[in-house]
Order: sequence, then structure tokens, then C-alpha cells
Amino acid sequence: MFGSIDKSKGILFVTYDLSETLRNGVTGLRREVDALEADRLLNTAPEDLKRYLAEKYCVTPIKLLRDQWYADHKEIQVDVRHDPMRWIRDTSRPVLVSGERIEVRVPFEGDPDLFYAHANTWTSNPPRGVVEGNELVLRYDSPSDQPREVRPLLDQQLTEIEQHIGWQRSMIDTHNSSLVSLAEQAIQERRTRLLAQSQRVESLGIPVRRRNDAPQTYAVPTTRRAVTPTLPPATTAQFKPEPVWAVEQYEHALKVMQDMALVMERSPDAFRSMNEEALRQHFLVQLNGQFEGKASGETFNMSGKTDILLREGDRNVFIAECKFWKGPKAYGEAIEQLLNYATWRDSKVAILVFNRGTDTSTVLDGIDMATQAHKNFKRAVRWPHESGFRYIFHSNEDINREMTVTVLVFHVPK
Repeated sequence: MFGSIDKSKGILFVTYDLSETLRNGVTGLRREVDALEADRLLNTAPEDLKRYLAEKYCVTPIKLLRDQWYADHKEIQVDVRHDPMRWIRDTSRPVLVSGERIEVRVPFEGDPDLFYAHANTWTSNPPRGVVEGNELVLRYDSPSDQPREVRPLLDQQLTEIEQHIGWQRSMIDTHNSSLVSLAEQAIQERRTRLLAQSQRVESLGIPVRRRNDAPQTYAVPTTRRAVTPTLPPATTAQFKPEPVWAVEQYEHALKVMQDMALVMERSPDAFRSMNEEALRQHFLVQLNGQFEGKASGETFNMSGKTDILLREGDRNVFIAECKFWKGPKAYGEAIEQLLNYATWRDSKVAILVFNRGTDTSTVLDGIDMATQAHKNFKRAVRWPHESGFRYIFHSNEDINREMTVTVLVFHVPK
């Protein structure tokens, strides 16, 4: 990131402008998004790509590990030609006398090149030091006949270095906190352009021939980070956008089902002895009342029968699985069953958990634990609900085909 640095002079925090370096990092992020092969970008889950870019272009600030420092001592020849306490006639050549060197090594975390970048605030008299690996080396030479008290000098020098690091940290924190939104914006802008281009080409009604030299893989540039983030895997096959059910409709379907909780509370005797099939029928009645009779139960889909299915034309737009709570293991099997039912086009699904007799907090804890332990789990989504969760899973067929899984817990009277 910082280019070639002359480390031999031992002057810190002067070589590069940190603000310019951070701007170059943002430019590099945008260029990487624009350089990705079109189908590679469109077939990569935007959330995964955003996380990769934010991690790759994040700058790790310096942190001195003062509790791990150590010192060394050795005899050396010291050049005293510029010593004002000595009369030296010829100062054009070294005048060596016996002396000593105390060397203090302070381990640190962070990008070592930051020791050579100045923040927006800096001084005209920067501190001195040498960076070797992950250690900052501070050297103090003195002739044997004029030994120096090193500790005050060391404390003063470290105070100045920490001051420069502090000036850097505020800039770096601002930069790092902006990366997620910058990556999201760059990805969305490129996806919008590519999809618009694709629509214009398709409107010609002429077959499009793919380039023979189109890249099939993407090589990740090497970085100096200890753990290099890798670009999320994705196919380079031609991207075909699929119609999706609007989020508003999905939320409405969930609300229709959540309203059943109020019905159960108001008429507990009617639901006391119902099994899964009977409860499902009540949900289907409510959904059909809202979605023009398009909801069905026990419908064959993919490799099994799903409990609740909403169709638009010849494709599925919403599926849900109904299960009584019988512990985390059985719930995990319900997730697997739902994923086997769903095709990659079923991007919005739900699991309805009927709880009869178990403490609600126990059920919620078991659901969250079992869900996040599943091999297809990608991330949890902030979804404020007192008895439900929302997660993002990847389909069994493609890690970049994401589906939203909402889990709702219903208390069924005993």
C-alpha cells in the first residue's frame, strides 16, 4: 500500500501522506469492483463480496505492545566528532571511541508501513526508530566516559511515537468504518449498470456470442495482511436474473401467519388438541384469503413435500415448513428438510415452530444455536421480533444463491 520505503534513515512518520494513502485504498476498492468479470460479479452474493472488500482494504492501526518489550546491551565504537563537549579539529571524518549501545525492542501489532506515514497532524521534529519485522527498535549510543541515562529518553521517545499513532488512528478508524458502505455502493452501481446493459442487449432480439477469451477464474491480488481475505467463490457462467417475490409481499405473508398467534390466544380451546396438519390448515385458510387462493399444503417441490407453498404462475415464491418443537436436533432436521424442498429460486422461506409446553426462552435459544450451527448458514439478519429470527442461508446447489429464512415460534395451548 505504501510503496518503496527507505528505512535506513531511521526517521519515522514523515515519508508518506496517510490521507493520500487511504484515498488510494478507496480508489483501489472501486477499481477492483469495476475490474471483476461481469458474470463473476453478478453471480457473487453481494453481501459476501462487500464483506471481502471491506476486509481487504481495511487498514490495521499500530498498537505498541509495551508489556512485551525487552532491552539488550553491547559494546560498540561511538563517533564523537560532533560532541560539543569535545574539541575535535577535523569533523570531516569519524572519530571513534569506546562506548556502549542500549537497544530497546517494542513488539507491535498492525501495518509496519504506518510508521512511515504522517497523519493530518504531525510535527517538524519527528521521532527516530527502526522497524524490524514486527518490532520497533530504539537505539541509544553513548561513549564510555559519558554514559547517558536512557530511561527518560526512552519514555519521551515512546510518548512522541504514541502521539503520532494516535493521530493516525482517528483517520484510520474513519476510513475503516466507511468501507462497508463504499463497497456496497460500488457493487450496487456496477450491478445496476451490468443489468441495464444486459436488458438493452436482450431487447435487440439477436443471440449474443460470448467472448472466447472471457476469464474463467479471478486471481486475488496478494496483500501484506497476516490473513489475506479471499474473493467469495462464484461461477463465471452467464448470469440470468430471476424474478423474485417482493419483500413487501413476503413480510405481508409472515404477518398473516403471525396474526394467527392472536387467534390462538383468544380461542385457546379450539387449538388445544390440534396436530400439525390441523394447525397448518388454519394458516392456509388465512393465506388464501390474502393471496387469491394460491396457497397450498403438502405440495411436491424439489425432493419432497412442503407444508405451505405459494405460487405465482409456474414458479414458487414462498414456502414454509411447520413443526412442533421437539428439541434442537429435530429442529435441525426440519431445516435440512426445508432446504431439500427448496430450489435455488425459492429465495424466501419460513419455518413455523409450534411450541406446546416448553419454556419459550428455551425454544428460542435452541433455535438460534441449531440454526447458526447448520452448514448452509451464512449470517443472521437484524429483525426485531420477540419470538422469531431471520437468517440468510445458501442453497444446497450454489453458495451464492442466498435465501432468507424466517423462523416464527407459536405458543400452542396445552
